[in-house]
Parts: sequence; structure tokens; C-alpha cells
Amino acid sequence: MARKRDPLQPDRCAEVLAALAAPERLRIIRLLADGERNVTEIIDGANIPALNVSHHLTVLKHARLIHGEKRGRFVVYSITPQVLDEVVLAGVPKEALDLGCCQLVLPPQDG
Repeated sequence: MARKRDPLQPDRCAEVLAALAAPERLRIIRLLADGERNVTEIIDGANIPALNVSHHLTVLKHARLIHGEKRGRFVVYSITPQVLDEVVLAGVPKEALDLGCCQLVLPPQDG
């Protein structure tokens, strides 16, 4: 008998939640929810030390939450389209991220 696929996808869910389990990575996601950014803009906008930003971006990329696109000398990062687009198409504000197992609703940024 074939095993029924669990819609929760617990392994994927745990991977995504682990990737978001750092305040710096949540700040990066919040920043990218407002639009694509290069590393310098991420450092400034998310207030993350330059030394650490590469590590946090790698964790988020590995979890397939963000992706980078080379543009000239810079890499521009954005939230992976399906993470944001599916909830927007469903009428949910862009501040909500569809993580597959759950949705993360981001509060508006101050200022």
C-alpha cells in the first residue's frame, strides 16, 4: 500500500523554521519582503554586521527562501517567488510568507 503524502511536509517545515530561527535572518526576510536588495543594502537595512551577512544569506538560500541574481558586479537578493506570490494571489497581504507548512506574517517596518 502506498504511503499517503503528509501535506505538512514535516522535514521541509523543520528546515524552513530552522532557517528562520535567528533574528538576523528574520530581519533579512522582512527587508526582502519590501523588494530586492544587494548585500550592502541588506547590511544597512537589516543592521547586520558585514562579517555575518554572508552566512545568514547562505542559510536562507539553502532553505530555498531567497535567491540571488548576479547583476553586473552585484548579486541582488529577493524572496523566492513562490514563497511570496502564492499568498499574494490568494489575497493575503505581501507581508505574509507561505512556508508550505505555515504562513509567517511580518509586521510593518517602523519608519
